[in-house]
Amino acid sequence: MPYYRPLPRFDHARTPGALPLAGGWLWFDWVEEMHRDAPSRLIPAAELPPDALERLTAPRAPIAGLGFDAPRLMGILNVTPDSFSDGGEHFDPQVAIARSHAMAAQGAQIIDVGGESTRPGATEVPVEEEIRRTAPVIAAIRGAGAIPLSIDTRKATVARAAQEAGATLVNDVAGFTFDPALAPFCAQAGLPVCVMHAQGTPEIMQKDPRYDNVALDIYDYLSDRIDALVALGIPRGQIITDPGIGFGKTLEHNLTLLQNLALFHSLGCPVLLGASRKRFIGTIGGTEAAGQRVHGSVAVALAGVAQGVQLLRVHDVAETAEALRLWQAATLGIRPTVGTIA
Repeated sequence: MPYYRPLPRFDHARTPGALPLAGGWLWFDWVEEMHRDAPSRLIPAAELPPDALERLTAPRAPIAGLGFDAPRLMGILNVTPDSFSDGGEHFDPQVAIARSHAMAAQGAQIIDVGGESTRPGATEVPVEEEIRRTAPVIAAIRGAGAIPLSIDTRKATVARAAQEAGATLVNDVAGFTFDPALAPFCAQAGLPVCVMHAQGTPEIMQKDPRYDNVALDIYDYLSDRIDALVALGIPRGQIITDPGIGFGKTLEHNLTLLQNLALFHSLGCPVLLGASRKRFIGTIGGTEAAGQRVHGSVAVALAGVAQGVQLLRVHDVAETAEALRLWQAATLGIRPTVGTIA
């Protein structure tokens, strides 16, 4: 089975027959046709099978109030005592609420609230505690403004409490495989979802992760999970995909995924990149403390945008928004209003 990775471009001078990538800000005219059992080859985009061409070019439908014709920012709000980067910083509900308002003002278009750390080695948090951490904060944020909210959870009971509090998206790092009740709940409730790849649970995921072909293995996993979610009644147009940088991957795995991000547009869904402050950024950039990996995180975010990633999940909203405005102005000739990404 061939896989198709478009070669994204953003030059203002387009070649004849150039095609829009996912209805967004990039275009392509050549594609890498990838195989598991044969060398890859470059082919003109015009030679793509019709179904592959449709998935690569069709505009992505809005999800949870977000359009994907431009890169969007998802602000991270961990209401945990032990997350790898900001554990304890927003554990106080009032601090968490204030942080959400600040991220919205800085340019976040959605806030992702999580009450269970999924850092390497983290253990499971009881459902009742996860709800206690997240639901009141979501309700307070929802009561104070209209910014969309997602719940970062693996558990149906937590997702239900979050939806009742005002969340409109479920973001599951386990790809809806941890709790068999979560995906059916989302389908019944009409909630859009973000499905992520992780190799193993947080407790063991960084203990010698291995792949035959990391990009194609993860592509197949996400394709299968999308099919399973669609079969349960969640429309493909309401599914976001995330290759899961740092979740059961070595540094080399992460870099290979970053170099092949455009491959995941072939799934026909928006792509989320969640690399913010990850360990590989510190290793390559020479920054030990996670909270100081801002510059490296922004660099990786811009690399993702250059491959058409529609949603960036970030800790450092203001810095990423500023960099995006400059990237858009310098490469696309777009001069967004200060404080917006469009």
